[in-house]
Amino acid sequence: MAFTKVRDFYAHHGTCSQTFRKYYNRYAASGLTSDLLPQRRGPKHRVQSKAEVVAARDAVFKILHSPPSDFGFNRSTWKRDDLQQALKTTGVLLSKRNIHSIIRSAGYRWLKAKQVLTSKDPEYRNKLGNVQSILRHLQRDEGFFSIDEFGPVAVLKRGGRSLVAPGVNATVPQWQKSKGTLIITAALELSTNQVTHFYSEKKNTVEIVKLLDQLLACNRHLSRIYLSWDAASWHMSKQLARRIASNNVMAEVTGSTRIETAPLPAGAQFLNVIEAVFSGMARAILHNSDYPSVDEAKRAIDRYFAERNLYFKGHPKRAGNKIWGGERETTTFSESSNHKDPRYR
Repeated sequence: MAFTKVRDFYAHHGTCSQTFRKYYNRYAASGLTSDLLPQRRGPKHRVQSKAEVVAARDAVFKILHSPPSDFGFNRSTWKRDDLQQALKTTGVLLSKRNIHSIIRSAGYRWLKAKQVLTSKDPEYRNKLGNVQSILRHLQRDEGFFSIDEFGPVAVLKRGGRSLVAPGVNATVPQWQKSKGTLIITAALELSTNQVTHFYSEKKNTVEIVKLLDQLLACNRHLSRIYLSWDAASWHMSKQLARRIASNNVMAEVTGSTRIETAPLPAGAQFLNVIEAVFSGMARAILHNSDYPSVDEAKRAIDRYFAERNLYFKGHPKRAGNKIWGGERETTTFSESSNHKDPRYR
């Protein structure tokens, strides 16, 4: 920066002619242009030696590795204010900025613990391996269906993320009268990403048999279909087992479609791929909704699945990178995936 007057230089650097002469004499002795400018002083700007940096780091982590209760704090986790006070009791004076820098430079972060989805099924690995083996060897004339139920869900005014004008607060009444409820029974075919669905009054074996009959009617061109579902009681009932056995006996005679089951491990709904579809549907259709009736809600859901099926017919993908309607995960089977979104209801 160029200055036309000496006093402008003084004003810019917040100094006076006497102080400037001190800087000039310092420059004349050292030859360093930096000596012409004011220098920051005090403990905040003092450059620490390597030994001081190491000592400060060791002091911080010696306390950080101890519980706050050891230093009289009624907390279960540390915060910077408490760390600073604890360091002061040991004779170490550090600013909160320095404490934060030491912790960050060591790679530490304050993070919230995430709940890990797990299954207690002792046959977890065997069942998972069976499902993955089927998918690896799935033939063109075979289908793999992920099956589950969505609901019951009450039809009423719902909240969610929405675009609002400045000064507008989106609100949802705490107490509402439900306009009715709905339950969706559905199956997702993983090879084609096609959804088959209908509405049920209850979750029971009768509805699963109804879905089974519908899948057989719509997939006569397949020699075998695999049904994958969670460990709900109506997915393992004797009535359903008899229905599957009778179908397979007839298939031996007529050459029609056989049915095989590939159950998921107990407590492993997060592996059920159709949960991703339900999550995307809920965010697109149910969040921020206020349907006047259950029928209106059903029409919106029917249209969503129809448009989704049409899209994947035009863009066939077995494990699509294209996410339809904001689904939580791509519709592919993976042990590391979490297809169930806990926020969709």
